Amino acid sequence: MLRVVVLVSGGGTNLQAIIDAVAAGSVTNVELVGVLSNNKTVKSLERARKAGIPAVSVSPKDFADREDFHRALLAAVDGFRPDLIVLAGFLVAVPRQMLQRYEGRIINIHPSLIPSFCGVGYYGLRVHERALERGVKVTGATVHFVTEGMDEGPIIAQKAVYVEEGDTPEILQRRVMEQAEWVLLPRAIDDIANGRIRMEAGKCVSTRQVEAR
Repeated sequence: MLRVVVLVSGGGTNLQAIIDAVAAGSVTNVELVGVLSNNKTVKSLERARKAGIPAVSVSPKDFADREDFHRALLAAVDGFRPDLIVLAGFLVAVPRQMLQRYEGRIINIHPSLIPSFCGVGYYGLRVHERALERGVKVTGATVHFVTEGMDEGPIIAQKAVYVEEGDTPEILQRRVMEQAEWVLLPRAIDDIANGRIRMEAGKCVSTRQVEAR
């Protein structure tokens, strides 16, 4: 069984998609061993506890400096003994020590088709605001391995979503979540858990063609 810990900052809709997929059996060979948030009051912690998953918070506000926070964050993650770390809307830069310790074992979901609308400053509604400002006709989501460069790790899978007339950032965000994020992230976890996907020599290696279904 692949031991998976999920890191979140907000309400946890992607977390819920993972929980539901594991419960439904569409994600196999996976044990959700923990959920960690940098925010003590978010709904994601409640979602985890309701599903019987240990949930903890490590807030930077509780530490004198970023270095102390990073040590505590890494210690909390280590405590779950994960095989895979999933960033599901985690809005904190992953410390270098964690990237080094879990190289090739951290994945992230980003609400655009990387390399569009990604990198420093592109998160949450800002991604969709910028997409609408630019006037793109197609957006989507990307699952990728996490490396030191922001949103620069090897791409695992992408799914396109059409922009529609009258879209607001909020409407577009919801459509991207429903049509892409909640589909791609559980599938990527399942692929990794069952040996179909791995990171090797800085590249995503798959035993089959990964495509949107």
